[in-house]
Amino acid sequence: MVEIRKTAVVAAIGAALSGAAFAQSSVTLSGKIDDGITYVTNEGGHSNVKMDSGVLFPNLWIMSGHEDLGGGNAAVFKLSSMYNLNNGRLVGGQNTMFGQQAYVGLQTNYGTITFGNQFDFTAEFLAPLNVSSSGSGYAIHLGDFDRTNNDRLTNSIKYMSPTWGGFQFGAMYGFSNVPGSFHDNSGWSAGVQYSNGPLTLATMYTTVATPTIDPYAQIGVHSFFGQTVASGSGDNVTDLAPSFQIRSLGTLGVGGSYAIGDVTVYANYTNTVLKYLDEKSVMNVYEGGATWQVTPAFQLVGGYQHTSFEGHAWNQVTAAALYALSKRTQVYLSSDYLKASAGVDAVIGASFEPAPTGHQADVRIGLAHTF
Repeated sequence: MVEIRKTAVVAAIGAALSGAAFAQSSVTLSGKIDDGITYVTNEGGHSNVKMDSGVLFPNLWIMSGHEDLGGGNAAVFKLSSMYNLNNGRLVGGQNTMFGQQAYVGLQTNYGTITFGNQFDFTAEFLAPLNVSSSGSGYAIHLGDFDRTNNDRLTNSIKYMSPTWGGFQFGAMYGFSNVPGSFHDNSGWSAGVQYSNGPLTLATMYTTVATPTIDPYAQIGVHSFFGQTVASGSGDNVTDLAPSFQIRSLGTLGVGGSYAIGDVTVYANYTNTVLKYLDEKSVMNVYEGGATWQVTPAFQLVGGYQHTSFEGHAWNQVTAAALYALSKRTQVYLSSDYLKASAGVDAVIGASFEPAPTGHQADVRIGLAHTF
């Protein structure tokens, strides 16, 4: 009888503890939806009006979780899918289910360690300072060679520190997972950020081995490392190297922002070294701009980017107006104009077909919703 009572007490305590643990655990479903109409002045030799989704914000379906393990520790996970709203198909990550992010890890008072497919520190610390893209999702840095468009490292282990005195730092390594080839397709990233009141400063470095790029589609050049990567002219250009593999790509970036009342000014710089065989080329991107919170619901964004690479230059301006209909829904109007130097077919953000001229522009009206 005593044993029965003891068992009952233990069972009751276990049930209570299980209930407490369950109450301190959570799984959240969330996401973003963005769609609209875009006009492009010159795409592959012709103007274009099209429905385009996931522009200002990527269309996301997110499942994230948090389980309290006690003592300030917790298990965390995130599974995030990108999709095209207009046809329902998955996008990014080679059409994988969780191509945007997929990780699991442990959160402690000393930082968080996660494992999986995760944003690098260019995305974590520098991408938020890409002011042009906060108004127009097309206005990422030219071709995304410097990985400011929220790029990821697969097969990665990542450490992110807590924020101490405004400082936060982190580092990560992505494994190749290829037998006998530890280096190929691997990468690593590290960064430091300081945020205190109106001031934010950040620096980071990311490098990846043997990445595959598309020089013509991404930046509109016909020659790359002395190799012909596109032929033809006008509306009859053939992309000869859609899968151009280089030896490595490494980006050093610095940036900052400062809020002065309702206006926040931004500046950033990236230096990207691309290596092919025994040669190397350097891309420099300089960006500056500002946001103006005219009213709590209405924001104006302006940005300018200058890019130089292999003797060519690109200049791009961006302007946008965003109006919040509620905390979750906003409408926006954005526009970009890109002028490239002679011999380059202009292409904004690797988002359109290159124009067979040195300039390209877009205008977009869109609707975005967060849930």
